Amino acid sequence: MRNLPVTCNKILVALSGGVDSSTCVQLMKDEGYEVTGLVLHLSPAHDGTVKAAQEAADAMGIELLVANEEEWFQKEVVIPWAESYRRGETPNPCIFCNPTTKFAILCREAQKHGFSKVVTGHYAGIEEKDGRFLLKKAGFVPRDQSYMLYRLSQKQLSMLHLPLEKMSKDEVRAVAAKAGLACASAPDSQEICFIPDNDYAGYIERHFGAMKKGRFIAPDGKDCGEHQGLLHYTIGQRKGLGIALGRPVFIKSMDPVTNRIYLGDAGEEFAKGVILRDCNWILFDELTAPLRAGAKIRSAAKEAPCCVEPLPDGTVQVLFDTPQRAPAPGQSCVLYDGDYVVGGGYIQSQIL
Repeated sequence: MRNLPVTCNKILVALSGGVDSSTCVQLMKDEGYEVTGLVLHLSPAHDGTVKAAQEAADAMGIELLVANEEEWFQKEVVIPWAESYRRGETPNPCIFCNPTTKFAILCREAQKHGFSKVVTGHYAGIEEKDGRFLLKKAGFVPRDQSYMLYRLSQKQLSMLHLPLEKMSKDEVRAVAAKAGLACASAPDSQEICFIPDNDYAGYIERHFGAMKKGRFIAPDGKDCGEHQGLLHYTIGQRKGLGIALGRPVFIKSMDPVTNRIYLGDAGEEFAKGVILRDCNWILFDELTAPLRAGAKIRSAAKEAPCCVEPLPDGTVQVLFDTPQRAPAPGQSCVLYDGDYVVGGGYIQSQIL
């Protein structure tokens, strides 16, 4: 049974050749839609993705469009992501990519070629209410990817259909297996899509220059050794520091101006809250009053009950009911009201 408007006959599916996107194609075909695939070629590392997508498209008998957008991807994703890391932040490239590149290109190509909806294999849900498009958690919570989509615009959400919303991974693989798709048993991809070996620090230094070494500063303020460059570390890190103080320490903060990394003692890694910048709201256009929400300070984190309040300078204060461990500048804090994404922003600083 169709779950899209009857006037919506042509569907554009973001196809990577993996099991999630391939299953989306199969589900849409089974419901009687006219399906075309679109694969994004964003870097040399995407050559294999284009090949896999073409093989999947041929197997399912659909046309595949290829969008070559290496220059766009470099400008909108790779450069700001690398610059953020070099400032001592911990950015997520997918969160940069989704609104500015992946969904921007999908929606552009859909309008260009006359498609009324775009489909991706993300595990999340879309709901229209009173003319506003809301983002929801996946029905199968262990696979939920709503955190990664919190920066999508209303226009992007209005064009998006997510058929895997209520499915588990096993159910998705079963659909692919029944359709005879070669990707049915393929393992999930874990690496950054444009860095196959997942060595992000090596990638950044090869393409943007080596980082200067700097100094570790002990909890008592004394110099306690050399670090290899800010991008090799993250807030909250304990292991791999090469520091011997006779007790456990962790990275408390990093200063890109002085190139110093400040260490803290165990027990000091918890923050009362965070300040968010560049927020994007989904439930409403603008946060004008304090509200209660659940906050996720990283994609795999549990929600932390909190109070959210707009500040006069345009940033947003998030105060946790219970202090949270090592929220890192550059990461996203995504806010929830039950199953719905309220919005979120980039962590600018901790409130200790």
